[in-house]
Amino acid sequence: MRRRQFVSLLGGSALSPLAALPVYAAPPGGCDTPVARDDGWPVASVNEDKLIDRAALCRMADQLVASSANVHSVLVARAGKLVFERYFRGSDETFTGLYIRQLGNVAFDADTLHDMKSASKSVASLALGIALDRGLIRSVNEPIFSFFPELSDLRSPEKDRLLVVHALTMSMGLKWVEASPDHNYDNDEVRMNFAPDPCRYVLALPVTAPAGQEFFYNTGALRLVSAIVRKATGRPLDEFARETLFEPMGITKAEWVRVRGDADTGGGLRLRPRDMAKIGQLVLAGGRWNDRQIVSKAWIDASMTPRIEATSDFSYGYLWWLGRSPVQWA
Repeated sequence: MRRRQFVSLLGGSALSPLAALPVYAAPPGGCDTPVARDDGWPVASVNEDKLIDRAALCRMADQLVASSANVHSVLVARAGKLVFERYFRGSDETFTGLYIRQLGNVAFDADTLHDMKSASKSVASLALGIALDRGLIRSVNEPIFSFFPELSDLRSPEKDRLLVVHALTMSMGLKWVEASPDHNYDNDEVRMNFAPDPCRYVLALPVTAPAGQEFFYNTGALRLVSAIVRKATGRPLDEFARETLFEPMGITKAEWVRVRGDADTGGGLRLRPRDMAKIGQLVLAGGRWNDRQIVSKAWIDASMTPRIEATSDFSYGYLWWLGRSPVQWA
């Protein structure tokens, strides 16, 4: 279970508090004014956007420093431009394929890769959408077993009802235990990663509910998504995403861990915060980045449509959490 929440895909994840305060030096343009870089991001000047309360954003960042919260970065974009950017010092870790490796106390900046954890799932959804756009996958209603003829011995009348859409909506109805922390090595995600054939491990699990009926968080669904994209495109999902999603967006520095030959789409992606913000801007713009259509608007709209109730406050689309987070203002 590697779930981390990002601030609108534009910020860092909250880990455990640090004993030492983060280090910060103001950029030359003023309090946390983004610096123009050759990465495709337009940058707003200090006085350009009158609706941005830069002083309030700076106070917020200062409070993060004072609280020793392990936030790695905060970026704000509005109207297609970066308007605020600050980086901090914090503890970090990386997943090496089967084990978590602690990276220690890291001084983050615009070029530091950040562990996306389970936000990787939403990026995998974009890659699968591109495969659909190109006709490499015919439909989200394709039976999952049609991609795995080598696993036909696992088929049953109940499992034959499993469709790609059920993996995308976490509604496969297979028994899956992911509640215990992954460092305890006592959950299905870890057992899947250690299995000789992770897809066989997932599809061999017993049925607990009819497919499509209940939401149940299942990172095993992402192992199937990763393998489906590989089988449909002839390339591992990370390579397909690099060519069709990252490179067209100018994302030149990214890491995506592989486990047993497939990209760990459940949580193995590391991106720079500015590139994370690009993903958010792409979705906000209906699949476009800098006037280029990267993913079809139809796929973005389909992904952002509530498909199944996940919690009392959130529904789930195609590997995207959908809902509102109430904020208690002081």
